[in-house]
Amino acid sequence: MKVKKDENLTKEVENNLKLIEEYTDHLKRLQADFENYIKRSEKEKNDLINHATYKLVLKLLNVVDDFENALDVVRKSENKEVVDGVELIFKNLSKVLEEEGVKPINNEKRFDPYKHDAIDFAEGSEDGIILEELQKGYMLNDVIIRPAKVKISRGGKNE
Repeated sequence: MKVKKDENLTKEVENNLKLIEEYTDHLKRLQADFENYIKRSEKEKNDLINHATYKLVLKLLNVVDDFENALDVVRKSENKEVVDGVELIFKNLSKVLEEEGVKPINNEKRFDPYKHDAIDFAEGSEDGIILEELQKGYMLNDVIIRPAKVKISRGGKNE
């Protein structure tokens, strides 16, 4: 009788060990799922913030363009105080944008289709040379949000 009790006890212990192992595996999967959920939620939150920032910055770039045009006109006036005031406001706006990760695209000499939109062409000595920047391009955290609009040279002159 004792042997049967020992066998039953052994089976019960084995069943309990299997049950513990199943619960432990289930708990590990739940923990991994929860950690993945937290990571995914953080990524979605960051994506939403970045998208909102992107949309706002795109709208502000038009204001920056208008401000630069106004600054060019104001600089031609005789009123130094107005020029200084407008330049100060423009510097502050540029500083705020820079703090948010917005930087103007530094135009190289050569046309880069990832950084530039060619909207005008002129004859030149070499193909693909930027002749003039018509509208500044900008990057947000190293991602191009608005390519620069440029005038480029087209091939050598036909003689």
